[in-house]
Amino acid sequence: MVFKIVRRVIVFGAIAGLSAFLYFGYLFNEFQNQPISLQQDSVFEIKKGSSIRKVAQQLADLKLIDDPVMFIALAKLEGKESSVKAGEYQLVEGQTPLDLIQLFAQGDSVLYSLTIVEGWNFRQLLAAIRSDPVLIQTLPEDPSQVMDHLELADEHPEGRFLPDTYHFPRGTTDKDFLLRAYRTMQKRLGEEWATRAENLPLKTPYEALILASIVEKETGAAFERPLIAGVFIERLNRGMKLQTDPTIIYGLGETFDGDIRYRDLRKDTPYNTYLHKGLTPTPIAMPGIDAIRAALHP
Repeated sequence: MVFKIVRRVIVFGAIAGLSAFLYFGYLFNEFQNQPISLQQDSVFEIKKGSSIRKVAQQLADLKLIDDPVMFIALAKLEGKESSVKAGEYQLVEGQTPLDLIQLFAQGDSVLYSLTIVEGWNFRQLLAAIRSDPVLIQTLPEDPSQVMDHLELADEHPEGRFLPDTYHFPRGTTDKDFLLRAYRTMQKRLGEEWATRAENLPLKTPYEALILASIVEKETGAAFERPLIAGVFIERLNRGMKLQTDPTIIYGLGETFDGDIRYRDLRKDTPYNTYLHKGLTPTPIAMPGIDAIRAALHP
């Protein structure tokens, strides 16, 4: 008799357990495939260092999901509980909790952008960075200290950052942004230098960068750049002065008022190519890749 009772209890317990398991499985399947409660597209931010528990609670607090525990369980089942990445994520209608877990693990966060314009000088670049509403500002106020902050103290900043449109997530610092543009310039300049034309009067990639910056400021027309570079290369080969106005303007700095006068042509600055032969001591602007290529293939 006792044996029959025990057997019935076991069978009942097994049936109840199986029923509960199947019911939970049904709810779990419904949860992972049910679109989140979203009235309109919005941005969801995961702070740096957030755990899957905190993310699940954020979603529940915003009433995007009903059950944070199930969200955590789903993340664990997918092996993504430790893979969520900080950032801002675009949420759109129709996404499911499973979609969110994949999105957060892949780190496909919202990206912002800032363009470094061809021909900008370093002061203009800093002004654009400092006015950007997303970049975290860490650079020193004094422009002369910026390269120290980037741990590039031995290098002059002019011309070192490749003009392009750079995309970045929220949380990016101005230092991160500049270093990325610097490394991109180093890479592209090295590639162009490796395929340069023969018999150029340029001894180093840096000299190519200087010439490219002068070409960049001399014309904005792409088809003219190789022609202008050719003129400058010929003058360098002959030991002639470059005699180009953009170098005069750069040498005058903030005192330049928009007009070059005769006295400006006679003012002895290191950048006065009417007085001094050869290249200027540094680039005079940020040259784009087309200007670099023109300088190396005149």
